[in-house]
Amino acid sequence: MHNQKDQDRCFQCDFLYIGDSFNDTVKTFDPKTGKFLGTFVAPNSGNLHGPRGLIFNHMGNLLVTNQNVGQPVNGDVLKFNGQTGAFLGELVRSAEPGAPLAPRGIVLSKHNVLFVADVGDFDFNTGIEVPGEVRMYNGSTGMFLGNVDHHCFNPFHPRGLVFGPDGLLYVSAIDFLDPNKGWVLRFNLKSGGFDVFIVSDNKNNLHRPEGLVFGPDGNLYVTSFKNLDDPNDTDKILIFDGDTGKFIGKIDLYAPGKPRAFAQALLFGPDGKLFVPITGPFDNATGAPTGEFTGSVRRYNVHSKKFKEVVPPYKKGGPLGVPWYLTFGNTNPATLAYRCDREESCDHHHHPPHGECSDESSS
Repeated sequence: MHNQKDQDRCFQCDFLYIGDSFNDTVKTFDPKTGKFLGTFVAPNSGNLHGPRGLIFNHMGNLLVTNQNVGQPVNGDVLKFNGQTGAFLGELVRSAEPGAPLAPRGIVLSKHNVLFVADVGDFDFNTGIEVPGEVRMYNGSTGMFLGNVDHHCFNPFHPRGLVFGPDGLLYVSAIDFLDPNKGWVLRFNLKSGGFDVFIVSDNKNNLHRPEGLVFGPDGNLYVTSFKNLDDPNDTDKILIFDGDTGKFIGKIDLYAPGKPRAFAQALLFGPDGKLFVPITGPFDNATGAPTGEFTGSVRRYNVHSKKFKEVVPPYKKGGPLGVPWYLTFGNTNPATLAYRCDREESCDHHHHPPHGECSDESSS
């Protein structure tokens, strides 16, 4: 347990980075106040079209999975300078064999293996399905190392991934043909085996899961979406026992009948608080934010299940349009846990972009 002085130091020495798919940027915030510190990765830098997973690698540079939305190429993984946000090149090239079609979550193991959740695709007009994969790459060169073996588990369309405290790789997966299904699988990379840790049922209502993180309490927190056929259902964060997978609770993102708010990703930060960017609703055709709360960032106390809105929504002048994944400078790239006890000075942490706070909204 860290004392308040330790926590204040964590806030002072770190920054929150959030990918914004509305204008294809990565933006930086003060994690304590939510103050907008500027655009860290500029629009279209490195041909960024659809920023998804964000982590800092072992050299301190920012890696971003780029879905290349609306582009005639596969997705890729881009690398940016961790101090300035300048584009350093494609780590995983979209034109190379093994490139992800539609990359989402990303983690980097302590052995420098990059894991990317490639959700694949399903064309409802033709019925053609592109299987998803968890793809592995060399974290330094981007060389394709193969796919994680999921035997004959189908359909397999992974979205989020995280290494658990037990060293296993936990992966959220969906079924394009049934939006009310969802799974969390866990993979033993040493033995090559896996099992189904969580499956959707009428009790947990796990629908279309994406982001997943282990909390300081050892529980697993997973983003889940509403049953579109049930007007009383909500978008929420589900809480599972980290050892058994037993469903133990939820955090509704809004009350039934109230304006919708959903989140694709989530992450624990300083002081054990859970940070949740509100991704939507947004217009599927234009990508523009449409929801009352879209673009906001909430900081939850997971015990009381109450939150503070640290970044206002787009419609109230907030700087984020459609936020997806997020990271802190102190986020462990494998476990996604927050590391407040790193023996580093503020000078060794990532720096915010040049410029002062801007009141202008993303456009």
